[in-house]
Amino acid sequence: MSSKIYVGNLPYSVTDSSLQDNFSEFGSVTSAKVMMDRDTGRSKGFGFVEMASADVAQAAIDALNGRSVDGRQIVVNLARPREESRGAGGYSNSGGRSDVGYGQGGYGGGRY
Repeated sequence: MSSKIYVGNLPYSVTDSSLQDNFSEFGSVTSAKVMMDRDTGRSKGFGFVEMASADVAQAAIDALNGRSVDGRQIVVNLARPREESRGAGGYSNSGGRSDVGYGQGGYGGGRY
């Protein structure tokens, strides 16, 4: 079992250190990070906490999931692995559409 925890629906006032403080009552916190918007510098309303062991992480999840923080009910569960992105435009390097581009017959490259 993983020891990385997703924390969602966080109030915008929560910082890395306050997030770490809230989870440290359940055991040793390896890291705590509130995700920030690059453009505005504001919190995105979610973060990740990494605990020292899976048992400690599960205890924190059980105790904190659904707890009210500054009037918001937070969501606490195990973090899922990040999915690989497909790249810009959604087309892979291998293949794509064969009916677009130059040289596909006639003027303008369209099909007749």
